[in-house]
Amino acid sequence: MNAVSRITWPRASFVGFDRIWNELDTALTNSVDNTNVFPRHNIIKQSDEHFLIELALAGYSKENLKVELEDGLLVISGEQGDDDVEYLHKGISTKKFRRTFRINENVEVKGGSFVDGLLTIELSVVVPEGKQPLQIEIQ
Repeated sequence: MNAVSRITWPRASFVGFDRIWNELDTALTNSVDNTNVFPRHNIIKQSDEHFLIELALAGYSKENLKVELEDGLLVISGEQGDDDVEYLHKGISTKKFRRTFRINENVEVKGGSFVDGLLTIELSVVVPEGKQPLQIEIQ
């Protein structure tokens, strides 16, 4: 059984969730064939409302990185400028990359930092007032 077929069984019980199933199919397919493994990253849960995404980017400079959020897709990309170094061995990759993360509509990107080769993006869950639990007064 392949990874994609693992999530097909509940579709018969859910109506209107096609976008979610398609995203899960894509995520499982990419994780199985390892096409999206660079750069390595961590996702850290600090609390139910606060998360961090860390990317290991040794050899990159802040000026060569770009972080964008558009339509619920956090895109982190980078490329290193040409250098005139003759490498006898180059084990630290500085290749061009594009890493994407699907962000829930209630998650805001609060900021980012780049320290010692580690890019950290701060995320917070912010539930809009209209979607917060409604207290019903019992008469």
